[in-house]
Amino acid sequence: MPGPMNRMMNASGKREKADFGALKKIIVYCKRYLPAILVALLFAAGGAVTTIIGPEYINKMTDEISGGLITGVDMDAVFDIGITLVILYGAGAVLSYAQQFITATLTQHTSKRLRGDISQKINKLPLRFFDMTTKGDTLSRVTNDVDTISQTLSSSIANLLSALVLFLGVIVKMFMVNAVLAAVTIGTSVVGFLFMFLVLKVSQKYFNRKQRDLGYINGHIEEVYTNHNIVRAFGAKNNETQKFEDTNKKLYDSNWKSQCLSGLMMPIMTFVGNLTYVLIFVVGVSLVIGGSAAVTLGTIMAFVIYAKLFSQPLSTFAQSMTSLQQASAASKRVFEILDAKEMDAEDGKTAKLDTVRGDVEFRNVKFGYLPDKTIIHDFSARLEKGQKVAIVGPTGAGKTTIVNLLMRFYEVDDGEILIDGVSTKDMKREDVHDLFDMILQDTWLFNGTIRENLIYNKEGVTDAELARACEAVGLKHFIETLPQGYDTRLDDSLNLSEGQKQQLTIARAMIKDAPLLILDEATSSVDTRTELVIQSAMDRLTEGRTSFVIAHRLSTIRNADVILVMKDGDIIEQGNHKELLAKKGFYAELYNSQFAA
Repeated sequence: MPGPMNRMMNASGKREKADFGALKKIIVYCKRYLPAILVALLFAAGGAVTTIIGPEYINKMTDEISGGLITGVDMDAVFDIGITLVILYGAGAVLSYAQQFITATLTQHTSKRLRGDISQKINKLPLRFFDMTTKGDTLSRVTNDVDTISQTLSSSIANLLSALVLFLGVIVKMFMVNAVLAAVTIGTSVVGFLFMFLVLKVSQKYFNRKQRDLGYINGHIEEVYTNHNIVRAFGAKNNETQKFEDTNKKLYDSNWKSQCLSGLMMPIMTFVGNLTYVLIFVVGVSLVIGGSAAVTLGTIMAFVIYAKLFSQPLSTFAQSMTSLQQASAASKRVFEILDAKEMDAEDGKTAKLDTVRGDVEFRNVKFGYLPDKTIIHDFSARLEKGQKVAIVGPTGAGKTTIVNLLMRFYEVDDGEILIDGVSTKDMKREDVHDLFDMILQDTWLFNGTIRENLIYNKEGVTDAELARACEAVGLKHFIETLPQGYDTRLDDSLNLSEGQKQQLTIARAMIKDAPLLILDEATSSVDTRTELVIQSAMDRLTEGRTSFVIAHRLSTIRNADVILVMKDGDIIEQGNHKELLAKKGFYAELYNSQFAA
């Protein structure tokens, strides 16, 4: 099965496309907010109009002052123009704030909805998806990538709306005032745009690479620190440190290149803006000297302001492009989750077991984690109510895979699994899961109270039931010695041993009290004395219910009713402990090898 490193290497070998295609999905995703976006656009247009009209009055004020230098300045007219400008710019400020407020609200709603959709999507994805993605990389998509999109939507998108309206409005107004000076202003800006898009084309691949490298480094950190003791025990610190340094170097390289290239856009646009001012004065003065009646000193001053207004949206475009590039790369990774193939819908499945007897049958089951690699070839077994069924075999024989198929964590490629004669294919997954208690070798406890961990997803559990379950697994006295008892919080301050954690998970299964039970080497983390206590509790737990025990220590399953011996995905032997030892076959070899001197 391909690992995350192989996936990363494969992705690195591909040529990233320098585009904003992933942003189209975000735009489509936001279509429900179209009415509010149109209102924000109207406010942006209103704010831009007030800004565009302003230079016209400055033109009048300049001509009024310059014309009255000899005959006397009409201060009343100048005052009236000044009041008009204050009103215009004040209205523009209010409209711009309203547009920013609406846009910020919409982007936060979008980000919230995006996180919620990802959370729901994760619950609909098959386990195959997570087999191909590290935990850290998935977390990076939900946190870093969504935050990147959120920041871009809340800042760049809002600014782009205003900038776009201002950009178009200034162009129209400039041509209305003077076509020659308008052509000069726009012509120099086109050069800036050409350079900007050239930089975008080159830098986008580095933004894609940066987001991918960030996801991989998060995955590496999560895996190494989760298994820190193993890394230290095997002396692999230097090796893991080197892997981190290599990945960190790649992240630095992609981040540095993306930032340096995108950093060129602002200086380019600043240069273009300053060049525009120079050309306006040169061309404008030339027109005045040439006797053009349409160009006055006020016209030139107005065009200087228009050029500044025209350069503002260009600078905004340049600044926003960096954020948009990051958002595009982040959107691509987020929508890889949202667009991933989900598990098949089960709305039409109505089969349900109201009363469970506990008969289980595997009928010609075939399965492989990858389409071209079958690991369960033709598995068939019939198990009766109340039997304790042990599944044994060497590593890689398919023991855990059988349990995964039984729980419908994966779908069989061929054949079927029946419970009380009903195929699990005809039942909803959650209904299948409710039939089982599951106790794994790896314990799972969350950061909550002992009570919350024990009654996980079950209502109406009394203190007496908690006490009985904890007493059965040998934890009652320990819990009662804690300051808050069952309300003690499980965190780093409460130093539980691996054995105590396993006892809690076993007590949790007892409280759930499902009709079928799966034990995956559940006592492997406890000492011999605790194992005897737990084994006794297990015997009571398995009474009257069909139970499946995956065993590595064969001494723990000698009292099993049926032992299925697996090798290379097939059952090669079947019987109880005494019968299999008498056969002197593969099971006898496994059993005797564990007690060999």
